Amino acid sequence: MPEHHTLANELEAVLHHEIPLSRQIGLTVAGYDGACLSLRAPLAPNINHKATAFAGSLTAVVTLAGWGTAWLLLHEHEMRGTIVIQESTTRYLLPVGHDFVASCRVPDEREVERFLLGLRRRGKARLRLTVDIADGGGRVAVAFIGHYVAFAHIGESGDQPVVINLPAEENEP
Repeated sequence: MPEHHTLANELEAVLHHEIPLSRQIGLTVAGYDGACLSLRAPLAPNINHKATAFAGSLTAVVTLAGWGTAWLLLHEHEMRGTIVIQESTTRYLLPVGHDFVASCRVPDEREVERFLLGLRRRGKARLRLTVDIADGGGRVAVAFIGHYVAFAHIGESGDQPVVINLPAEENEP
């Protein structure tokens, strides 16, 4: 299993390559310790007409923090897959008037195991993640809940084979 620092560097490169917006808004991986992913973005390229962070930028960063957490979980368990956001809710509670950090905590072990087992057995799985951005005083300024779906890359899931069960009528010759 790669070190957390190595995975964080790889994630930043993937984000900048696969999602060019991440580079345009100045997104960097501030840290990952196995329990929490933090993504940082500067205010300057994300500022709105009120001299605070643009809501679209805040949404992009929290969405990418969730996506990045799902990506890290797969890579830590030597699995690969396509990750998409299925549904999300974002609450803007306070203005953000400074460089900002979106933090996504890894779900509890039971939830992670359910996610990984579903991906191994069915070739797809869903994961609910929460992400917060704090204001300068440590209060939650942006609260995000996202439901991500991962689709396994057949033959690229580490030691575990991926089995996709089709309905009976589709299995018949």
